Amino acid sequence: MSGIRRRRPLITVLAAVIATLGAAMAFTLPQTAANAAACNGYVALTYDDGPNPNTTQRLIGALQAAGARATFFNIGQNAQNYPSLVRAQQNAGMWTGNHSWTHPHMTQMSSAQMASEISRTQQAVQQAIGTAPNLFRPPYGETNATLRSVEAQYGLTEVIWDVDSRDWAGASTAQIVQAARGLQNGGVILMHDNYQTTIDAVPQIVADLASRGLCPGMISPATGRAVAPDGGGNNQTDPPTTDEPDDPTTPPDDDDDTTPPPTGDGDCTAVVDVVNDWGSGWQGNVMITGGGNGVNGWTLTWTWPSGQSINSSWNADVSSSGSSVTASDVGWNAGIAAGQTVNAWGFVASGSSTSPQVTCTAT
Repeated sequence: MSGIRRRRPLITVLAAVIATLGAAMAFTLPQTAANAAACNGYVALTYDDGPNPNTTQRLIGALQAAGARATFFNIGQNAQNYPSLVRAQQNAGMWTGNHSWTHPHMTQMSSAQMASEISRTQQAVQQAIGTAPNLFRPPYGETNATLRSVEAQYGLTEVIWDVDSRDWAGASTAQIVQAARGLQNGGVILMHDNYQTTIDAVPQIVADLASRGLCPGMISPATGRAVAPDGGGNNQTDPPTTDEPDDPTTPPDDDDDTTPPPTGDGDCTAVVDVVNDWGSGWQGNVMITGGGNGVNGWTLTWTWPSGQSINSSWNADVSSSGSSVTASDVGWNAGIAAGQTVNAWGFVASGSSTSPQVTCTAT
């Protein structure tokens, strides 16, 4: 079948002193429901395009009040202009990533131009906080083999996302919170540093995660997936042996996932969700719903509309012949319970964002 488609705790005197003096010491989160509850899995809250003199400090404050940590993918020019805000991110216990120097369409650049965008940002962040990032998010999610090769030269792991909050498209706070409910163990959500709606969503997002036994974590430089803040927990440090160890799209072991496993091979349906569109290309997520008794594996097939093709993808084995595309599960994401909808596969494509008609077959 186919388809398209606060509770704000008191801030302790010590935390205030740390924020005021910018002390270089370990950050201690307040004991809120988010970090006091048992964590059955971890997700990564990520914020792009900062630092911003009007919003970054407020965003940091909202995260601290909720007892959450996040990853900030900073634009190099902004980091150079506002180094104190990069330090504020670090002093608050956040993680810092590279989001290029000027936020260009990097796949349209030469390798030398790509290297300049990345290296200048590495230098700006290092000058601000003493260490360079080990994570890189390509602007617009656009990537290719040349860019990944340049990233590797700087020891960077590429991080895309599983869930797009669409705050950049004017999503309301309620819509951002609803989008975050699509996060699953190991998942990464895209948000931005410069919207009040996004800041207002923080306490609700963290509370909703806690209600599902999920906690905000860090992004592993080994896998590009969310793990516990110390890098461990939930078997996240032991990725599947069938994947290349430095593949940033390799998901974590999901042995501790609380979703009931499927009981047999039923049927499935799939829809394509356009999550980002920049005219000459777009990013899509394929959402699969298990039918019958659920499925133990799946394969997607479709024919691209004219002028479209895949530039990159994650979480599926993909083959194509002309305009025909086939994508299959990669083992860890094979099982889908009856009635369960999962964000099974993501890709970046060229051409218009006219979504193809997708057929899902249980295997």
